[in-house]
Amino acid sequence: MFDHLLGGLLEVMAWAPLLMIIGGIMLGIVVGAMPGLSPSMGVALLVPFTYGMPPVLGLILLVSIYIGASYGGSITAITVNAPGTASSVVTAIDGFALTSQGKPATALGFSIVISAFAGIFGTLILIFFAGPLAAVAVSFHPAEYFAISLFGLATIAALAGDNWLKALFAALLGLLINTIGTDPISGAERFTFNLAPLADGFQLIPALIGLFALSEVFTAIESRRFESAQFSSKDDPWPRLGDYWKQRYLALRSTVIGTLIGIFPGAGATIASFISYGFAKRMSKHPEEYGKGSIEGVTASEAANSGSVGGAMVPLLTLGIPGSATTAVLIGAMMIHKLTPGPQLFLSNPALIYSIFAAMLVANLALLVIGLAGSRLWVKVTDIPKPILFSLITVMAVIGAYSVRNSMFDVLCCIGFGILGWLLKRFDYPLAPVVLGMVLGYIAESNFRRAIMMDGFSVFFTRPVSAGLLLIAVLSLTLPFLWQRWRQRQGKH
Repeated sequence: MFDHLLGGLLEVMAWAPLLMIIGGIMLGIVVGAMPGLSPSMGVALLVPFTYGMPPVLGLILLVSIYIGASYGGSITAITVNAPGTASSVVTAIDGFALTSQGKPATALGFSIVISAFAGIFGTLILIFFAGPLAAVAVSFHPAEYFAISLFGLATIAALAGDNWLKALFAALLGLLINTIGTDPISGAERFTFNLAPLADGFQLIPALIGLFALSEVFTAIESRRFESAQFSSKDDPWPRLGDYWKQRYLALRSTVIGTLIGIFPGAGATIASFISYGFAKRMSKHPEEYGKGSIEGVTASEAANSGSVGGAMVPLLTLGIPGSATTAVLIGAMMIHKLTPGPQLFLSNPALIYSIFAAMLVANLALLVIGLAGSRLWVKVTDIPKPILFSLITVMAVIGAYSVRNSMFDVLCCIGFGILGWLLKRFDYPLAPVVLGMVLGYIAESNFRRAIMMDGFSVFFTRPVSAGLLLIAVLSLTLPFLWQRWRQRQGKH
């Protein structure tokens, strides 16, 4: 293994692979930062450009775009509360709160360094434990996938703050929205009201852009917040090495969570970020700071987000099963180059596999350098006059929503979700649980029904992993309520 990895590093250190890595990281950051362009869309758009390349160069370019895009979403999430990707929704919770307090450099500094650290550590896990981790992922029953989904939904307790009932309502609203469209098992249409575009349900990207980006614009217009925030390096210095060192255990733990969740097909970075954030808040000595500008919140989200990239590559390279939407696109790219991902690829072409591993390590180092160099420029977004900034956000939102399916219906949905987000924020309902419900709704419903059809309802309690996750999920949802009741009784006495 070490011989192959050393050979891969030597292969990557040539000028052509290095150019692919640098170009891929820069393109990926732009893709991730643009609301409406997800990592999978960015990789898909660049696949045709790899046709004439040698397979190793083409795959290095695409993997670098994937890594860059996974980080890029945090830039707009932190600076203007417009998450570029679904997984950066969690980063926006504390990242934008820090920006609102005049500390965008602090949030961006932690975001880039933690992302690069998590990416490198997640890649090392991929290199050393790919085989065993893939075997665990494939052995999972639909009951376990349902339990993971329910555990993910239980993180709303961490997103709720003091009012967990409003967070629960927001999550249920997301689940309700997810029922619109085609039934995942029978194929029948539900709640479409004979509107053909609703057959596929509401697309996540337009909903995401509307809920966060447009709702922020509507809220600012209503409250007439048009003054631009002036960035001062004295008030908001760049984080020092000691500041990062304080977060080392949280970053390490969140990276492991992100990598482990990333290996389960269909789970992805969004679920990893929500679960990591919720776990970090429960373990924190200062949980009251979460949602109000906590560095720990940014660290937990970004570490899980970047760590999940290495995790998603595990089932792709070892078994030929996509761990995320982006790795599904990568499978298509590999087949275009006449490569069949799976166990045989390790035997027939180990040099290619380890060149990809080495490229991922180098790409995360390149991400750190490029990200740190560019972060000081991205901070200046907060200096743009608000009327101009709001206009740019609205234009980007419309273009991003339209680009998903080239549909004006998605643009209207984006505006509708913007109004919904504005109303929810007006009455202090959190937005992140809505996204969580929409993301987990399909996974939870389809795997719940598959599990029952395969082995009956008892399977959720007879399989130890499923039963354990369900128990943790129930405790996560009920303990905040019991804690609140206990505090109320103590206050009366």
